[in-house]
Amino acid sequence: MSECYADPGEPEPAPAPPAVADGPRADCVLCGKPTEYPAERPGMTMCPVCEWLEAQRTACSG
Repeated sequence: MSECYADPGEPEPAPAPPAVADGPRADCVLCGKPTEYPAERPGMTMCPVCEWLEAQRTACSG
């Protein structure tokens, strides 16, 4: 069984979402808080905090 010993260090900033004019925002699929993405954006939308946490969870899952 291999373990991940990567140093988490400082988190890398998430890529900037596309600029959105005033309008409804998509809710995060994990915590339910509004995201920076428009409501009509396809796929799973996550807030920056949940995106970072998800990246941390999957970083070492070989």
